[in-house]
Amino acid sequence: MSYTHLIARAQTHLQRLCADLPHRAVGCAYNRQATDYFAGELEALGWQPRTPGFACIDWTHGEANLRARGQDYPAEPNPYSLGCDLQALLVVADTLDALRQLQLDGKIVLLRGELTQAQLAPKDYPFYTVEEHAEIIRLLEGGGTAAMIAATGRDPQMVGNIYPFPFTEDGNFNVPSVFIRDVDGERLAGYAGQEIELSIPAERIPSSGVNVVAQKGPSKGRWVVCAHIDSKLVTPGANDNASGAVVLLLLAELLQDYSGQTGIELLAINGEDHYSAAGELLYLGENQGRMDQISLAINLDDVGFIRGKNAYSFYGCPDEVAQRARQIFAAHPDLVEGEQWYQSDHMVFVQSGVPAMAITSDRFVEMMETITHTAEDTIEKVDPERLVKLALALRDLLT
Repeated sequence: MSYTHLIARAQTHLQRLCADLPHRAVGCAYNRQATDYFAGELEALGWQPRTPGFACIDWTHGEANLRARGQDYPAEPNPYSLGCDLQALLVVADTLDALRQLQLDGKIVLLRGELTQAQLAPKDYPFYTVEEHAEIIRLLEGGGTAAMIAATGRDPQMVGNIYPFPFTEDGNFNVPSVFIRDVDGERLAGYAGQEIELSIPAERIPSSGVNVVAQKGPSKGRWVVCAHIDSKLVTPGANDNASGAVVLLLLAELLQDYSGQTGIELLAINGEDHYSAAGELLYLGENQGRMDQISLAINLDDVGFIRGKNAYSFYGCPDEVAQRARQIFAAHPDLVEGEQWYQSDHMVFVQSGVPAMAITSDRFVEMMETITHTAEDTIEKVDPERLVKLALALRDLLT
């Protein structure tokens, strides 16, 4: 197949996954359209995709209304918040010690200052726990809090440089909540001990999602090439991570006649950008006791950025695998060896003892600070030709 054909295919896939779908958040109709499209393309190429499923939620919401003594404050529902419509006394805490001392039952609590410097880790997230965050959640839920308002500024550790940033994105957090600007929090705190009004028109809706898995060759000793197909609620997710999913589809086309001795598995994993990590947990559950059958996992995330080059890094790889990859990739000048990073699905494999390789942009930090998880992550930020070049390099490595 021609180089021109592959570029056209990359453009078609990007159009379908990004421009045609405003986002691909787990549980929503757009996410199901994306996984249906991915599985259909694999099937048309002669692969036999499986679509194992998991339960999750979809979420709908309207505009939140926050008012104190006739003064309206701009507020946004935290993603996956419960809904509410209430009048209640306002209490305020800016430290964990202060929060511990509050009587929260039936009240609206405003968190600010030291308490809201970083987004809360989801309370049931399976891969790590932040104990201080867990205690904040326990205090709020266990204290009978009517609702929470979080006054946030900028979190340098949070991608997209969002201001203000959502304080929680957790469908398991059972307190209705909104976030506001830190400067508005300073003003609102003046109403402590008084009744304020808060309404959040929001609903959690039972839903489902799927991973898409397709394999050629034996399971034992197989190489897994994966990319997450979901996105955040607010973004088309072109770089993060339609780009990786598109490379998987291009690779499926390049390998449609593959008959080598090493098994190859293509995995569109669903949930890397989601509080429950449901797709990752499903995959680990399906492969429980059999992760040692995977010789190498290659994770693609935020590839094909319009500036810079794609960069690969290794995690526990045998020397012979790393040296072979370096030798093959040396013939592909658009690929360079980069720094290790730990914020994506390759770590699911690494934590299970599976050697891994991750491929992202060498402008990863720039992307995280300005584009990722925002409405700016559009197909114009992805170079289809770079996706094709990466797919060709991976074909050479796998064959």
